[in-house]
Amino acid sequence: MNAVQTPAPIGEAAARKRLHVITWGCQMNVYDSGRMADVLAPLGYAPAAEPDGADMVILNTCHIRDKAAEKVFSELGRLRRLKEATGNRMILAVAGCVAQAEGAEILARAPYVDIVLGPQTYHRLPEMVAQASRAAGAVIETDFPPEEKFDHLPDSATPQGPTAFLTIQEGCDKFCSFCVVPYTRGAEASRPAGAILREARHLVAQGSREITLLGQNVNAWHGEAPGAATWGLGRLLRELAEIPGLTRLRYATSHPRDMDDDLVAAHRDIPSLMPFLHLPVQSGSDRVLAAMNRKHTADDYRRIIDRLRAARPDLALSSDFIVGHPGETDADHEATMALVRDVGFAQAYSFKYSPRPGTPAAGAPMQVAEDVKDSRLQALQALLREQQARFGAGCVGLDMPVLFTGPGRHPGQIVGRSPYLQPVHVSGGANLVGTESIVRIVASHPNSLAGTLVQERQIA
Repeated sequence: MNAVQTPAPIGEAAARKRLHVITWGCQMNVYDSGRMADVLAPLGYAPAAEPDGADMVILNTCHIRDKAAEKVFSELGRLRRLKEATGNRMILAVAGCVAQAEGAEILARAPYVDIVLGPQTYHRLPEMVAQASRAAGAVIETDFPPEEKFDHLPDSATPQGPTAFLTIQEGCDKFCSFCVVPYTRGAEASRPAGAILREARHLVAQGSREITLLGQNVNAWHGEAPGAATWGLGRLLRELAEIPGLTRLRYATSHPRDMDDDLVAAHRDIPSLMPFLHLPVQSGSDRVLAAMNRKHTADDYRRIIDRLRAARPDLALSSDFIVGHPGETDADHEATMALVRDVGFAQAYSFKYSPRPGTPAAGAPMQVAEDVKDSRLQALQALLREQQARFGAGCVGLDMPVLFTGPGRHPGQIVGRSPYLQPVHVSGGANLVGTESIVRIVASHPNSLAGTLVQERQIA
C-alpha cells in the first residue's frame, strides 16, 4: 500500500476542527494517542480539552484489565449522547487493543461508532476520516498491514515537555498464558535505529531532556542500523546518550529473557541511563512461571538482578506481579513473597489474575477463587508498600539530581522526577521547569518526596 497522502487543511473551517482523545492503559497508548493527533493535525484537527462539541473523539483502549470491553461500551454510551448533540456530525473512533480484539462486536453493539482501528493502523487515520466523512458506513481497520506504520508517520508536532516517550518496539512473541498482547499488537517488530535517533533528536529540539524508550518487550529490540548492522538495546542506548541536551534515558517494559550482557553493561557505562529498572517477574513460583509460559525461573530472575546490581550498585527495581494464576497454591504464593523479600523493590504493580478471552489460561483448570486471590493480593501489596516506604525513607538526607517537569499543587511549588522516578516537590520558580538541579530530600511520603534546592545552577 502506498504512503497515505494527507490533504492540507482548507480555509478556516479546517483550522477550527476539534479533536479529543481519551486514553486508557499503558505508556505506549499515551504515545499512540499523541501520534494519532499528529497524523490528524494536517487535516486541521487541534486538541480539545473536553469531548463536548468536538468534531472527532477517539477512545484509545486497553485490553489488559478485567472487563475492558464492558468499560469501553459504557464510555461509548456517554459519548453517543454527545455525538447526537452535534447532530451526529462528530466522528467517533475506537482505537487500541480492545478495538483490535473486539472490532466486530463494537460495531454490532455500538453502530453509531464511525471508525474502529487497531494499534497497527493509526497511520491510516486520514483516509479513514475521509471515508467516515462521506457517510460511506463504518470503517474498520484491524488487520495487521503489510507496511510499517512508523514509516508513514510525520514527526511529532506537539512537544511532549521535559519528559517524553518514544516507541522503539512493538508486539510480542513470548505468548505468556495470561496475556492478549501477541494477539492485539502482533509479532515483535523493531524500528530502525536511524529513525529512532532522528525522532529522539527531534524531541530534544522540542525541549525534552528525558526520553523513555517504549516497547511491549523493549529489551527485545534489535534494529537495523547504519552499515547493514543490527544493534541491540545496549548499543542503541549508547548512541542516544551522545545526543547533546539529552540528559536522561529510561526504557520500559522489559522481559527477563532479553536482559543480555551488553544491556547489563550499559547500566554500568552510561551515566544518563537512570538507575531505575522495571523488570516484570510475575511470580516467584517456578511451577506458576512454567504455567505462565514465562520460560525463566525465580532463580534466573535473582541471578539477573545480581548481575545488574553488580554493574550498577545504586540500581532500584520495579516489577509486575500476578496473584491467583490458575493452579496457584498457597505454597506458590509464599514463593512469590519470598522472592519479593529477597530482591527488594522500590515500586511494583500487582494484580489479581483475570481471564482474557482467547488466552490459554482463560480455559485452564483449577481457577483460583476470588476471595483467595483477594487475600493473597492484600498480603503481597502490604509487603510491597512496606518496601516502597523503606526505599523512600532511605532517600531522606540525600542530595540527588531532579528534573523539574511542571508546577506543583501549591503556589510557589514545582515538581520533578528523581532518578528513581519518584515525584519530588520543592519550593521554586517556573523558570526551573525543564532543567535538572540538585535537591536535598527532606521528607518521604507514600508516593512522593519533598526537598529543598541545594544547587540552583541548571545542570541541563
